[in-house]
Amino acid sequence: MNDAPINESSPQLAVPSEGENLVADYASLGLTLGRHPLALLRPRLARMRLVQASELRQFPHGRLARAAGIVVGRQRPDTASGVVFVTLEDETGSVNVIVWRDLADSQRRELLGSRLMGVYGVVEREGEVVHLVAKRLIDHSALLGRLETSSRDFH
Repeated sequence: MNDAPINESSPQLAVPSEGENLVADYASLGLTLGRHPLALLRPRLARMRLVQASELRQFPHGRLARAAGIVVGRQRPDTASGVVFVTLEDETGSVNVIVWRDLADSQRRELLGSRLMGVYGVVEREGEVVHLVAKRLIDHSALLGRLETSSRDFH
């Protein structure tokens, strides 16, 4: 019985796409060593006129701007009078977003529920420190598909 030949073919598995690898990396590690997820979405985000963090850092004080990124943190310090600070991340770095209390109250769902957040706002610059003061928040999480991300939130 041990001498019976086994005639099985090797399974032919398709090579995973870059996006599938990203989803698997994030599911198991919470990050990837490959390209940032927004690098894959950048052509679409560019068509939506959403700039990269590296571009935003070059904008002058007072300029209107649109940016988007994966939400990596939200902070609402007791001393900030209801202001929420959001950190977004894209393939070129991070964007610091200031959300004043009135906007935080009126766009609570977008503020707290977005994994990929778009922000329309005004650049606030003090030397090398650049913030985007939000005027409108947009939840673009659907663009991430099956990619699960998490943020560190402090309220």
